[in-house]
Amino acid sequence: MDQLKLVALDEQDLNIISAHVQDAVMKIGDLEFLPRAKRFVVPMNRFAWEAVSGVLRKRGERRQSVLHFDRVLSAKTAGMDRDKPADILSLLAIRFAEAETPAGAIELDFSGGATVRLEVECIEARLADLGAAWEASSLPSHKV
Repeated sequence: MDQLKLVALDEQDLNIISAHVQDAVMKIGDLEFLPRAKRFVVPMNRFAWEAVSGVLRKRGERRQSVLHFDRVLSAKTAGMDRDKPADILSLLAIRFAEAETPAGAIELDFSGGATVRLEVECIEARLADLGAAWEASSLPSHKV
C-alpha cells in the first residue's frame, strides 16, 4: 500500500485527517511544540483504517506517521502528566473551533480525557506515513 500524505488547509480537510488518525497511539514525551518555528509535532503509530476491508475485518495494520501543525501560536495540555513521558495516549479526534477567521483553536482529544489545545493563525496541518506497516495486535473498538 502506498504511504499516506495529506494536507489540511481548512476545517473540512482537518476532518479528513482526523478520520485517518483516529486510534493512533503515541507517547506523551514525543509531543513537541517548537515555538520559534510555530510548529507542533505529533509522531504516532497510526492505525490504518483505510487498510481494513472485507467481511472478516482482519486486525488491520499500524504505520509510523507524523502529524504536524504549522502557524501555532500556543500549545496547552490538560489531563496528561508531562512528568510521565513514556505514558501512552490514544487519539480519538481532532476538532477546530473558529475564532476570528481564519484563526482559531485546534483540539486533539485523547482517550481518558486528555487534550491538547493549539491556538493557530489558521489551519495548516500535514500528515505523512514514514515507513513500512506492521500487523496491529487488535482492531480498535469503542464503547458507544
